[in-house]
Amino acid sequence: MTGLRVLLHKELREQWRSLRLPIVAIIFFIVGLISPVLAKYTPEIIKHAGGDIQITVPVPTLNDAIDQFIKNLGQVGPFAAILLAMGIVAREREQGTAALVLSKPATRVAFLGAKFVALVVTFSISVLVAGIAAYAYTTILFDPPRVAGFIACCLMLLLGIAVFVALTLLASTAIGSTLPAAGVGLGAYILMAIISAVPRLGQFTPLGLGDPAHALALGNSPPHLWTSLLASFIWIAVALVLSWLSFRRQEFGS
Repeated sequence: MTGLRVLLHKELREQWRSLRLPIVAIIFFIVGLISPVLAKYTPEIIKHAGGDIQITVPVPTLNDAIDQFIKNLGQVGPFAAILLAMGIVAREREQGTAALVLSKPATRVAFLGAKFVALVVTFSISVLVAGIAAYAYTTILFDPPRVAGFIACCLMLLLGIAVFVALTLLASTAIGSTLPAAGVGLGAYILMAIISAVPRLGQFTPLGLGDPAHALALGNSPPHLWTSLLASFIWIAVALVLSWLSFRRQEFGS
């Protein structure tokens, strides 16, 4: 993959200079921070909102904090992935910079690979920030989760985000237009959400990573762990291969 290192350095620099990495990291930090807070105080808010009506709400536990974190990051993460990846190839095609880059000693595999890896690095840093914030506040408000299990939980959330990065990258490459690529990415998320609601099918989607991630964070035996992991890696591999097959057939004027 000629030129991968140079292109990856370029992509990472652009992620920083365009403020995409700092902005996503800040958003994820806020998500990690407020998740245990919502789990802790939402029942009290609901109880007081009832006024004279007696509302019985269960006492929030560590389980609720972990569930809130996975739910929030599991929603924000894919949408952030779609927004960042929707124009990552299409924009360069529209501006003509893709032709300029490919006129240098750089392969198309390196071109796409650098973009995917750069986005994964951006989300890795952001998930790390979110995980630290969530772990710290969960420890303060509840009990400390198991460190190894919580790290595994964050890694699985990152893997789920990476699937939507790959799928939106495929749309951006194949369609060559930013907004339609975003539409395809959003459509993929909606489709995955529908499939994940079907018993025994959800484990084959990236959204199915939520259940094993939750179990790992609590130190329990994770359901369909290897099935969901393998399915997510297959989604990524297929999307990247299809992106390359589409990209290699495209012509660029100099």
